[in-house]
Amino acid sequence: MSASLPAAGQRLCVEIKGAVQGVGFRPFVYRLATELALTGWVINNSKGVFIEVEGDQAALDSFLERLSKEKPPRAIIHSLSADQRLPLGYKQFEIRHSEEHGAKTVLVLPDVATCPDCLAEVLTPSDRRAGYPFTNCTNCGPRFSIIQALPYDRPNTTMHHFKMCPACQAEYTNPLDRRFHAQPNACPVCGPQLEFVRRDAPQSPRPAALADAAAALSAGLIVAVKGLGGFHLMVDAVNAEAVARLRQRKHRTDKPLALMAPTIEQARALVEISPQAETLLTSAEAPIVLLPRRPNAPIAAGIAPGNPYVGVMLPYTPLHHLLLARFGRPVVATSGNLSDEPICIDNDEARQRLGHIADAFMLHNRPIQRHVDDSVAWLLEGETRLLRRARGFAPLPVLLRDDLPSILAVGAHLKNTVALSVKNQVFISQHIGDLETAESMHAFERVIADFLRLYEAEPVAIAHDLHPEYLSTKWTQEQLSIANDQLPMADDSTQSKIVNQKSKIAVQHHHAHLAACLAENGETGPALGIIWDGTGFGADGAIWGGEFLWGNAADFERVAHLRPFRLPGGDAAVKEPRRVALALLWEMFGQAALKRDDLPPIAALAAAERRLLGQMLAKGINAPVTTSAGRLFDGVAALIGLHQRVNFEGQAAMALEFAADPAESGAYPLPVNSQFAIRNSQFVLDWQPLLEAILADVRRGVSPAVISARFHNALVESMVAVARQVGQETVALSGGCFQNRLLTERAALALRQAGFKVLLHKHVPPNDGGISLGQIAVAAARLAGK
Repeated sequence: MSASLPAAGQRLCVEIKGAVQGVGFRPFVYRLATELALTGWVINNSKGVFIEVEGDQAALDSFLERLSKEKPPRAIIHSLSADQRLPLGYKQFEIRHSEEHGAKTVLVLPDVATCPDCLAEVLTPSDRRAGYPFTNCTNCGPRFSIIQALPYDRPNTTMHHFKMCPACQAEYTNPLDRRFHAQPNACPVCGPQLEFVRRDAPQSPRPAALADAAAALSAGLIVAVKGLGGFHLMVDAVNAEAVARLRQRKHRTDKPLALMAPTIEQARALVEISPQAETLLTSAEAPIVLLPRRPNAPIAAGIAPGNPYVGVMLPYTPLHHLLLARFGRPVVATSGNLSDEPICIDNDEARQRLGHIADAFMLHNRPIQRHVDDSVAWLLEGETRLLRRARGFAPLPVLLRDDLPSILAVGAHLKNTVALSVKNQVFISQHIGDLETAESMHAFERVIADFLRLYEAEPVAIAHDLHPEYLSTKWTQEQLSIANDQLPMADDSTQSKIVNQKSKIAVQHHHAHLAACLAENGETGPALGIIWDGTGFGADGAIWGGEFLWGNAADFERVAHLRPFRLPGGDAAVKEPRRVALALLWEMFGQAALKRDDLPPIAALAAAERRLLGQMLAKGINAPVTTSAGRLFDGVAALIGLHQRVNFEGQAAMALEFAADPAESGAYPLPVNSQFAIRNSQFVLDWQPLLEAILADVRRGVSPAVISARFHNALVESMVAVARQVGQETVALSGGCFQNRLLTERAALALRQAGFKVLLHKHVPPNDGGISLGQIAVAAARLAGK
């Protein structure tokens, strides 16, 4: 980042935009200015940081150059502009109080993992913050989870309840201290405190809270721990009975559970950690990282059944460091909620919602303003890529090339996030989750109101999914109905920002995937989007999911797709891969499919079930048509006996991926039907020859490992074949199927070897967590008429 100076003048006015509040930027500017003997001032405002400095030309040149080169470690500069004016004769350099007027465009920093300096203080017995679980400074600690309004100052955070003691106040007001204007600054004398509560016993005195929590974990109890952005449910990761009890109470039968290891050394005993993985685990973002499990990892078998990967993170707050240091070994640290619900953030709410799960509660009295789950990341092609974007990353924006009108995007039905555009920045919310429960919808509405209030935005449009029955679509319709039927109350500012809209823009699900991948890669298109997932409402009313879309944010053509088949029972087929397998066989053999008792999915169906499903398929009743690649994975997994029913989304497809023999290079036939002219109609990937070959291998007793590998290889070859037919140089891979490492790595490699430029997701997930970004891009393009 650089800016040039005009030739003359000795007063320099600098405006910096980005993540420059709550990171020690003003004290950094103060120290730099005083070192260079410059006078003037620095201030936070609603856009970022504004600086005026006076001095000789050489000092001003040095100041401007060093602003970017030596900025604080957590600062992110998106733009820096400077101009020179006549000097005013400032006598000293000072830090001024923040300004609150003007459009809110400053970046809110995500919560930041404990820095080495703060951790050292916590672990030093003679330090005044020894053992204090809420230690922080300008380089670490809570940000997004405590901010209530901009600019980021203590009165605008949940820490405004805590009056600083003289020692903390002295740090807070000393520009040379690393806690200068550290808004959550606190110590044992004046800051938040812990308490430990068991369901069957009185609460612990505060000094004993950590020890009692560690003892409860050692006894095999489930402890709900209030952390940075919500509650974790923690249990001893070695104790198989305790893990099973947690699964039973949480209604999480098989889905993998995340682990928190006390140290990087103890994490190495659990998973294989490359240098890149260690950097990611120990980073300020500190996400959960999916890593290969060691064969004899000392953890309960029920942590991640049938999965060669384990999600591991390290402690990222002093509270976690202190608790795990006392406990001494890894714990399960899963979200403090019931499945399909948002995590708890309030003490009373946690006791109510988690009271039937947790045996004990580790609570504190620092309010959490908004829920922020742990982020989930993986390393793919040597780069960090997100699978769930939350703590450490949200709400940092994705930067686009051009300024956009203010648009609110309400995301997808599953893995929901919402997004808001402010000029060329798209602020994407933390992970909200599946909009399947009343609690999830309440969280969805809170996040929207939160974003509109925080950035004081008045969107000109709401972008939503094309599916008419999605709750997010219905919510959008309700807002516009309110706008048409009544005026908001004068003091209801949040409501007025929502209802005074001129338009709603429906965005096809897979088009949003394509647009999101283009946007985060800084591409305008056109591109061929290979968009494979489980479900998305198509432009023709069918359920799409195995799509090849050619286009950009403004428009698209569906140039190819998987051969359609039916889903008997609709959503029920998602939970029963055997139904999908039957539907595929029905397309091939008709009613004779019901007699294929030699195949695992048919054998798993009772006679009455076969008759009912056969009637659905024959009459097309409650059997919607789909082109879903996700369901094709399910059907193949059922055919080779891996899963006939699933307990969580993607379970059968994951089993199919993990079964694959990496050494197998063969591929089944998956012909691309080319009887239609390109861009006048569609190519169809005919899966029937593929399934015929799989059935032949099943009869011959070929192993599931070989069958799975040949299936994956067939999919990759079909992608390259369609890309060659279309002839578009840039290919974007998006959708939930590209959470499959084997598929993604092999597809990207094969496409590049064939001469194509491949775009993958990095900053937003390939799954539906990235849909809101795509909805913004599509809606903006339509509004612009591009």
